[in-house]
Amino acid sequence: MDSTTDAKLFKHLMVLNLDVSIWSARKKLNPSDFGGAKLPPEDLASLGSKKICNPEDLRIFGTLKSRAVNMLDRIGVRFLAGWGIPESSADSVIKELKVIHDEFMDAKQNFLSTYDQSVLTWINQHPEWESIIKNSTVDAGYVSSRIGFKWQLFQLVPPKQKFIHDGLKDEVSKLGNTLYDEIAKAAEDAWNKCYSGKDKVSHKAISPLRSMYEKLNGLSFVEPCAAPIASLLKTAFEQIPKRGFIQGADLLMLQGVLALLRDPKTIVEHGKKIIKGRTPEAILKNLVQKDDTACPVSVDSIDLSEPIPVNNFNQQQSTQPIDSFGLW
Repeated sequence: MDSTTDAKLFKHLMVLNLDVSIWSARKKLNPSDFGGAKLPPEDLASLGSKKICNPEDLRIFGTLKSRAVNMLDRIGVRFLAGWGIPESSADSVIKELKVIHDEFMDAKQNFLSTYDQSVLTWINQHPEWESIIKNSTVDAGYVSSRIGFKWQLFQLVPPKQKFIHDGLKDEVSKLGNTLYDEIAKAAEDAWNKCYSGKDKVSHKAISPLRSMYEKLNGLSFVEPCAAPIASLLKTAFEQIPKRGFIQGADLLMLQGVLALLRDPKTIVEHGKKIIKGRTPEAILKNLVQKDDTACPVSVDSIDLSEPIPVNNFNQQQSTQPIDSFGLW
């Protein structure tokens, strides 16, 4: 990554750190909890933990955290213990996080308002262990301090000193590989959930592919091959009928696209093919043979040692071009 590309990436990339804390409702078991019973020595075995209220009462917090994480995974790429997100998506990301935050805080208030009763109910469900539970209870104020939902959003400004900047630059250089690894995982999940063994699918099956398109398109400034692969997905969507089940050659085309996306190496190599001048339409056509069987995705024909005339890609985009952010 040269200094120009480096500067453009930092200009368009923001970093979001999600900080969600959820009380575990667990305390460490102590030997005294067993009333003097003989236990193995600590170098042989260690005691586990005890639950001091019903874990089901806390499930909502994990659900809401997962919702936030899934949203950030859909839009951003894992980076610096958080997510790198496009600056253009920052407002919508924060808007969604605020919605989840408000639901989280409402759930927290509801939990705290019934906390004491929840502990009593838990004790009543386990009367023979009442003393173990009671000896470990904490007040609602302590619990409140252990449940929180917040985030920090910031933009990176690289330091001028080269030896300080090198460490950050190393992390930035991995962003492309991380992006393609995440796309490959999403494609694998979509294949298993929506496409494997199917001879027809509904339009809902396109939803994960649209999410991959939005992610690649939004993060096209991260790595040059992201934009052409986004254009391949967009072209595929345009060829799918607007109504009815997706089947036959159309389904085989989507399955071929997923086969391509399931391998990070294949993502890069087909992105380079488009940059070098091959049209998305030609690649999609090659995914389906005349006898209506899926054509294996082949990457052997591309010579990765050849220089890439990147201007060819922009010349192909006659409508709604994907912003290159100066990468080509």
